[in-house]
Amino acid sequence: MPWEGNAERVDIFLISAIAAVGIYSLALLPLTPSLVGTHPVILELVRGSTSAIVTMGAESRIGQASLVVTVLAAIPGLMLFDWVYWWAGRRWGRAGLDFMLGNHPKAAKRVAQIERVFERYGWVALLVVYFQPIPNPLIYAAAGWTRMRLSTFLILDLIGSLAWIALLTALGYAIGQRAVDVAHSVSHYALWATIGLVVLVFAQQIWRQRRAGA
Repeated sequence: MPWEGNAERVDIFLISAIAAVGIYSLALLPLTPSLVGTHPVILELVRGSTSAIVTMGAESRIGQASLVVTVLAAIPGLMLFDWVYWWAGRRWGRAGLDFMLGNHPKAAKRVAQIERVFERYGWVALLVVYFQPIPNPLIYAAAGWTRMRLSTFLILDLIGSLAWIALLTALGYAIGQRAVDVAHSVSHYALWATIGLVVLVFAQQIWRQRRAGA
C-alpha cells in the first residue's frame, strides 16, 4: 500500500475512489458503440469519449449539433476524476505512482521518466497531457506529488482538455457526413455485437467449467 502504518480515512477514500474510477470506466465501455451514433452528447458528458467528440464535431458540420455544446459537454467527461489522482499524488508522493503502476516490470523506469518530465517541463506536461505517451493518471498524480496547488492543476488540466477537445472536434468537423454515417452504423449493430459478446463470455465460462470437471 502507498502509506506507512495504519491507513487513515483519507487513504481509504482515495483507494476506494481509484478503484471506483476503474469500475466506472469498465461499466461504461459497452455503452460507447450504442450511444456514439444515437446520443453522442451523453457519451461526451459521462465518459469524454473520443469517438463521441469526433461525432459531435461531424454533426456540427451538417447542422445537427452545436460546436459550443460539443466543446462544453466533453469537459466534465474528461476531467471528472482527474482530481482524484492529483490528490493521491499529493497524499502519497512517489509511493502513489508506484502503487498505480503495480507490478509493472518497468515501474521504476516509468516513475523516473515522469520525474524527469516534470523537472524539465513542469506545468507544460499538463497542457500536452493528451498528446504524450505517459498515461494521464500518472501525470496527474505527479502534479500532486510535486506540490502543485489544486487551483493551478485544475486550470492547466482544463486548458489541456480544451486543446484535445478542439483537435477532435476539428477532425470531426472536417470529415462531416461520413463520420456521422459511420457512427450510425456502429450504433445500429451495437446491440447484436453486445449480445454476441455476452454469449461468447458465457460459452467460454461453461467450457472452462466442463474442462475443469473432466
